[in-house]
Parts: sequence; C-alpha cells; structure tokens
Amino acid sequence: MLLSMLSLPACVQNDNGGQNKKEPLQTAAAQTDIYIPLLKNKNVAVVANHSSLVANVHLVDTMLSHGINIVKVFAPEHGFRGLADAGAHIKNETDSLSGLPIISLYGHNRKPGPETLSDIDIIVFDIQDVGARFYTYISTLSYIMEAAAEQGIEVLILDRPNPNGFYIDGPVMEEKYTSFVGMHTVPVVYGMTIGEYGLMVNGENWLADSIKCDLRVIPLKNYERSKRYLLDVKPSPNLPTWQSVYLYPSLCLFEGTVVSVGRGTETPFSVYGHPDFVYGSYTFTPMPGLGAAHPKLSAQKCYGQNLEEYAAHYREVDEHFNLSWLIGIYEVIGNDSTFFIPYFEKLTGNEDLRQQIINGLSQKEIKAGWQDDLDAFKRIRKKYLIYDDFE
Repeated sequence: MLLSMLSLPACVQNDNGGQNKKEPLQTAAAQTDIYIPLLKNKNVAVVANHSSLVANVHLVDTMLSHGINIVKVFAPEHGFRGLADAGAHIKNETDSLSGLPIISLYGHNRKPGPETLSDIDIIVFDIQDVGARFYTYISTLSYIMEAAAEQGIEVLILDRPNPNGFYIDGPVMEEKYTSFVGMHTVPVVYGMTIGEYGLMVNGENWLADSIKCDLRVIPLKNYERSKRYLLDVKPSPNLPTWQSVYLYPSLCLFEGTVVSVGRGTETPFSVYGHPDFVYGSYTFTPMPGLGAAHPKLSAQKCYGQNLEEYAAHYREVDEHFNLSWLIGIYEVIGNDSTFFIPYFEKLTGNEDLRQQIINGLSQKEIKAGWQDDLDAFKRIRKKYLIYDDFE
C-alpha cells in the first residue's frame, strides 16, 4: 500500500521498521521556549512554506500567537502554500490568513534586495529539505544568508531532519556548473541537515565575496542521522511519499533526459519510463494536474519501472544513489544526440557522467572516479556536524 506522508508523523524508524517512541524527534520549530525569546521586540522576516509546521500549526501562526512582530514572509520554490509547479515563477502576494505580505524568492528575484530588508532585524528560516544538492531550498537559504550578511542582519535556522541524511554519494559539483540547482561544491547527496549545511556555507566562505553571515542554528532534539524519517508533510508537490523522497536523488537525473519520472501521475519520482522503453509490464501516462501543469511526455503511454518496492527494501540495497536505472534505459533507447539535454550537466554538476554512460561504463566504474572528491568533501563536512555522524 502506498504510504502518504500527509498521514504519517515525523518519527524515527528502528532497524525492524517499528517506531522508537522513547525518544521522539523534536524539530527546532517545536522548541518555542528556545527561539521565541530571541525574537521578542524585533522586526522579523520568516522564510517558510507549507512544511513549516509546529504540531500541524504553521510556524507563522505559532509565532504570531506568541506576540512576535512578523513584518513579512519570504516564499521559496513552490510558493508559501507549496502548490506551484517546479520551476514556476511565483508572484508576490498577501497571505489570506495572516494578512502578511509574501515575497517570492523564486523566479526573477531569488535574493532579497536591500529595500526588502531595510525594516528587518532578524530572519527566521524554517523549511523541510530532502538532502539533495539540486533541491532548491538550500539555494534559497544561501541567498538569504548572503543578503542578510550584506545588510548586517542575523539569520536563525530552525533545523529539521534530513530524510536522506544517512549516506553520502554522487559526483561533487564543479564550480563552472554553478546554478540555482547546484550552488556549491558538494556531492548530490551530502548527508547533512539544512542547519549543518548553512554552517558549512558560512564557514567555508561560500557566500559572495566570502562575506560572513551572523548565523545561529537551533538544533533538533533526538535526531539520529542513520535513521529513516517519515515526514508529516510532503516537501513539494511532486514528492508526495517517503518512497519518492528516498528515490529523488537518483531519479532527478532523468530530468536532464527525455525520460519521464512520473510527473503528472499519482507516483511522481517513484517511477520512470518512456514510450520507446518497452520493458516489463509497468506503464503510466502523464497528464496535466496539480504540481505538473505541463508534464514531460504528457498524454503518452510510457513503459518503465515502479520503484516503490525497491524503496521499501532500502535497508537491504547496495546502492541508495542508483545509476543502474539511468544506465539501463540509455542502453535500450539511448541516442547520443537526443537522450540527454543540457540540463543534465546542471544536475550532475560535471561534464563526465553523460560521456561515461554513453561509453558504456558500469555503475561501479563510474562511482570509483568520485571517491577522492567524496573523501575531500567528507573532511570539510565533518567540521560542521551538529549531530553524531553515521560513520
């Protein structure tokens, strides 16, 4: 049965799949006794979306109930309520519940300008990340930190668990491929919470002109990096289940190809397929809908695989970041000039992976070439960990 994140609490799963009720996870946003006093008598901006919840109440409403003076809200990709398509330009608006102005940080204006921060003393950042380099919430955080540093404004990150925080893998991005889907020289899966990631960006001088942000992180309680976390809200429209969140780092590479990952179906990022990939018995047909107004291969019957069962046995698999699906479908329908699109290099962060797949290298051979870069990244990462590591 498909498990929806909308009906599951954030919890720790132990090795036999049961819930560890002795030490429940507590997000930073739930620890109001720690951060609310830091916000009293200050003009506050909040960077938040639909995932910014405190016991099913939005963080903005929670802070307002404590008398915090919120001046404005900044919204990332997918908007404040999380319903917009990936890549859609989000318009500025007013929140109908709180009456607060919402300023989009996606589209043409990804970084707050000085005029939007002139009346702000502190920025609170609270968004659920999924732990993949090309998931744009960490890019939004970097721009927030940079803008705040330029204006001498403090940033407070309310930390949340990383559902893919139990491993590190993928090519480390090369600087020449820097974009909004990859701003820093980290691997595809970096094994850090968003709070730890912010500390690394600051500590490694990755903000423009090596400027430093006045940054503070409120840590999680009872967080274990090696455990799988089921989120109580889908982090974006096309990641509706824990299976899709787990498979996202691997399947997102298909976004740089002609292959569909199920946008426009009930199982986005849990399936992949193409009309020419007549393999197995699984089929799906992408259709326009919420979160997928113009899905790839719309109204075309696609043949491929459903990977939900693979995700269900994730403890037993050898490769969490799995290239075998990409390699396999390329071997069947690949064409050097049409299978990949230029966006592929933005996602991989290098120019090697495309050619390695074209040349027929195996997953083992490809990953062997990443190890030195991954080892170097791990040495950097270690300096900024708040919680015990999995190694």
